[in-house]
This record gives sequence, C-alpha cells and structure tokens, in this order.
Amino acid sequence: MSPIDDTTRTELEAAAFRRLVEHLRSRPDVQNIDLMNLAGFCRNCLANWFKDAAEAQGLAVSKDESRELIYGMPYADWQAQNQREASAEQRAAFEVNRPKH
Repeated sequence: MSPIDDTTRTELEAAAFRRLVEHLRSRPDVQNIDLMNLAGFCRNCLANWFKDAAEAQGLAVSKDESRELIYGMPYADWQAQNQREASAEQRAAFEVNRPKH
C-alpha cells in the first residue's frame, strides 16, 4: 500500500465508521449484549466514543444526541422497537466478559 496522508486517512476512517454505523442500523436483531459478549463494545460504546471525541474538540454533544447519531433514531424508540430482554445465558456471559474500564 502506498503511503496515505493524514487527511486521506481521516476520510477513510470516517467512511469506515459510517459504514459500520449503517451496518449496525441494518441489524437491529443483533442485540447490544451480544455485541458486548463477542466484541467487547456495542452501539452505546460507539455513541460514547463519538461524544468523547466531540468533547475533545470543544463541541457539546449530549448522550442522547450521540446515541441518536448511532441508532438513527432516539434511543428510547430503538429500545421499544428492537431491544429484547437478555437471557440468563447472555447475562452470565456479560458478567464474565464485562469490560474492566
């Protein structure tokens, strides 16, 4: 691969992030607890990371605003439409895999 300048790298990273967000929006059947158990992050983590990055740039972004950006709708609406109660197995796996931060 040829060298990539910082601007191009940032543009590519942003495009990959947008594609990840669109993919997650298209898969509401994949529950956040499943993402956490398999990958150690979920949609809420992405929203938190976005909020942190905005704040690092001096931009005020609320938790609700960052979640809406990731979910494509208000979080409460997404929960009502898509979130299921976690099974005992999912909760047990989460306790084992819970991030340590």
